[in-house]
Amino acid sequence: MKIKTKLRLGLGVLFLMILALSVIAAGYIYTLKEDTENILQDNYKTLDYSRSMFLALDQIHQGPEAGARFEQNLKEQRSNVTEPGEGEVTNKIAGHYDSLKKDLNNPQMPVLIRNDLAELTRVNMEAIRAKSDKALDTVHSAFIWIALTGTVCFLIALTLLVNLPGNVGNPIRELTESIRAIAAKNYAERLHFSGKDEFGELASSFNTMAEKLEEYDNSNLSQILVEKKRIEALINNMHEPVIGLDENKKVLFANEEAVKITGIAVSDLLGKSAIELAEQNDLIRALIEEKEGLHANSANAAVPSLKIYADNKESYFEKEIVDITIVPTGERLKKFIGQVILLKNITPFKELDFAKTNFIATVSHELKTPIASIKMSLQLLESQHTGDLNEEQKQLMSSIKEDSDRLLKITGELLNMSQVETGNIQLNIQSSSPYAILKYAVDAVKTPIEQKRIELVVQAEHQLADVKADMEKTAWVLINFLTNAVRYSQEDSKIHIQLTPTQQGVKFLVRDEGKGIDSRYRTKIFDRYFQVPGSSKTGTGLGLAISKEFIEAQGGSIGVTSEIGMGSSFYFELASA
Repeated sequence: MKIKTKLRLGLGVLFLMILALSVIAAGYIYTLKEDTENILQDNYKTLDYSRSMFLALDQIHQGPEAGARFEQNLKEQRSNVTEPGEGEVTNKIAGHYDSLKKDLNNPQMPVLIRNDLAELTRVNMEAIRAKSDKALDTVHSAFIWIALTGTVCFLIALTLLVNLPGNVGNPIRELTESIRAIAAKNYAERLHFSGKDEFGELASSFNTMAEKLEEYDNSNLSQILVEKKRIEALINNMHEPVIGLDENKKVLFANEEAVKITGIAVSDLLGKSAIELAEQNDLIRALIEEKEGLHANSANAAVPSLKIYADNKESYFEKEIVDITIVPTGERLKKFIGQVILLKNITPFKELDFAKTNFIATVSHELKTPIASIKMSLQLLESQHTGDLNEEQKQLMSSIKEDSDRLLKITGELLNMSQVETGNIQLNIQSSSPYAILKYAVDAVKTPIEQKRIELVVQAEHQLADVKADMEKTAWVLINFLTNAVRYSQEDSKIHIQLTPTQQGVKFLVRDEGKGIDSRYRTKIFDRYFQVPGSSKTGTGLGLAISKEFIEAQGGSIGVTSEIGMGSSFYFELASA
């Protein structure tokens, strides 16, 4: 509990008890006042009237003034009847006085009137005694309640007097002693206040300060300078560019390789804002540009390479941004203090990749010529002019033809992939009819569809708009979808082709009734050389990857939906012309 809350609670209870004591005392004083006023106003006046009537009765024979005083006091007494029986006695006095006025010489009437006045005095005296007893009871009750409330107030005040100074003074005394210890360079001093009040927060802050002072005291400035120079030497001797930024994007350090590729002098680089430098330097702008996938904690994401002229040639670098965080002494949360930008030189790997791509392209191109010769020779052998073939020869011819077709398809895919990898995709994008693309693809797969007795169900909306596409490559993608659908479909099944309009253009969809694709592999289906485990290995695993590159190069999108046992649906979408 907070100290402020404790003080408010203790003093508040004490204030309420004092207020209660005041209210009780005032209440009882008011009650005593009422009782006293009743005695004065009621009984004392009656006694005074009785005394006056006694005196007037003694002087009744001396003149009419005594009779007048008697009557006046009797009248006022009649207006002041307050006690039980007082009214009857007053009426008796009035009756006897009337009899006396008729016969002043009657000696018995004054005696009766005196007896009545004595009775009236007795009644009021007893009332006074009763009211006095009541007042005494009130005084007794007031004493008990005031004493009880005062005792409670005293106990609360005593508790506050005993505990409050210690609760406030002891922590302050400990804090004072600890501050003196810190002033004497005893940085190991700590406060140990339990609780979550202000002193607990003060102890936590004090201990944090003491930890930092101890850390700073134990540090050696010369050692720090040596370590700083060592780190600078280590960074400068790295063969790859490294740039360090603080949390405000100011350049903290840059090694010689980074200075070399940026073309900015060290004096113009260090301590300057990278954002301001990026306004005049394209490379700095590319380096500080943070996109998804560029951080070290997302290594699985595709990282685009940077082409930079370095070492007198075009070099390729892979950028990696590492966020630097620390946990300050005495704190628990991490604090971001800057970034380190690393550039990995991947030029040798790129050169090897280019060599591989060129080799594949050259070999594939060279293979097309002998394969074409084989196919021509097969056509000549099939001709009647070269003679008839027996059944075994025909089977061999069929096997050779299938293998040559497969080789021709593989070499075509390898050539297309070499174009994709080198970025030399030659597109002839023009306004193309989706119906023409569909007819071209369906005619190309007509034979394998007929061989497996597959029913091709085409659903094409009427009056579809033309699309912006390379008709040959788009048809190649649709043929690839249909070929895969035929491959994974059972005999006497169906393949559905749908052409539907979208907000952007036209959507081409091919759905088969095969076994479907497991959800584990759907995200990898368009990767190069990937084939679903358990599927036939008749292809290279490049068809869908090439299809993706062809469609995206035309500004379209491509995808797949599939469930095990429910078949697969491959689709792509192209924009309207």
